[in-house]
Amino acid sequence: MPILDSMDEYLDFILPTIKPWGEDLYEMHFYVGRTWLEIRDNEDFHESVLHILKDEGEYMVSVDGNVYQGAWTIVDQTNKLILERPVGGAHQQELFELAFMNKDFFILRKHGDQKRKGFKKYFVLGAENLVKGLEWRDVMELMFHRYRSNTMVMYFAIFVVLIIIVLLALM
Repeated sequence: MPILDSMDEYLDFILPTIKPWGEDLYEMHFYVGRTWLEIRDNEDFHESVLHILKDEGEYMVSVDGNVYQGAWTIVDQTNKLILERPVGGAHQQELFELAFMNKDFFILRKHGDQKRKGFKKYFVLGAENLVKGLEWRDVMELMFHRYRSNTMVMYFAIFVVLIIIVLLALM
């Protein structure tokens, strides 16, 4: 994997490759009721921020143990999600598009041209039990290597099937 400067650059590199392995927002069992740890590439970010999306659109954010309430909604017939999150004492609604999701990672892309505005493009969450204690670069490596192991298994399976077909054709 190349050495890049930001998490957004890593995700732009990794996501097109792993996207076929991802799930859909309508498959709620992948993210509802789980604890997701927020990952940022900001050197000044030292908080432990947990996100929990619960049934009935309830959303909880824990920042170093201080819990804040919000809400979440899937935009009908899309892979878009509206998060109502506490920001500076008020609640802010933001529209995100699903970039990638599986049992380990939940990555959203904020709608609009965030890079042009000087903001982060992706909102990255990892399963707490998997990414706790890891630096953001380690999380990017983990994501990339999980994909590589999936593709290696797929290539091996295709190789075995081809050998079986050749053997059957020779009989």
